[in-house]
Amino acid sequence: MSLKTVIVADGTFPEHPIPLGHLKNADVIVCCDGSAENLVKANMIPDAIVGDMDSLSDKLAKKFADRIYKDEDQETNDLTKAVKWCHESGYNDLIIVGATGKREDHTVGNISLLTVYSEYVNVKMVTDTGIFLPFQKSCKIESFPGQHVSVFSINPETKITSTGLRYPLNNRKLKNWWEATLNEAAGKVIELKFSGGPVLVFLEFMAGEKRK
Repeated sequence: MSLKTVIVADGTFPEHPIPLGHLKNADVIVCCDGSAENLVKANMIPDAIVGDMDSLSDKLAKKFADRIYKDEDQETNDLTKAVKWCHESGYNDLIIVGATGKREDHTVGNISLLTVYSEYVNVKMVTDTGIFLPFQKSCKIESFPGQHVSVFSINPETKITSTGLRYPLNNRKLKNWWEATLNEAAGKVIELKFSGGPVLVFLEFMAGEKRK
């Protein structure tokens, strides 16, 4: 049975009940460097801290010296280092929280990296407003009528056909990230058919939704 592993990135610490619920129910919590500070403030303890340790306080570095995994590779960010560490440690069912907010360039970078991670792990990103899901091939996604949905194509030559969306995509190439945003689910299932991906899908939480 795969362990539920949550990675806490060093963006804005989650406030919504859904990402917080994932943290509280995690089997393993992995922090990206300085995000350990916010986790401890929320009365939770990291099982591992991964990164170049440039933003971890000396106090926590001493307290958690037995679970620090330093990676000084400057060609990758701390989130990628954490995902790599999880994969190498046998944790391949990953939920990422705290990856948005603060600097917008970091947010865009972290979201785009989901498609890279999905090549070798099962991963999703949960924010305070919804969930980002990466797909390498055609897929079916559980939804609900009226759910706000956005679709993003990493490769502008990828042709996407959808069913279950209020505004269908018909063999559509998405030349810019905005083109398939602000759509809605028409029913309980969305199907995307494409090749030459990958594709990212954002599903907004239902108003008042407490768990997912």
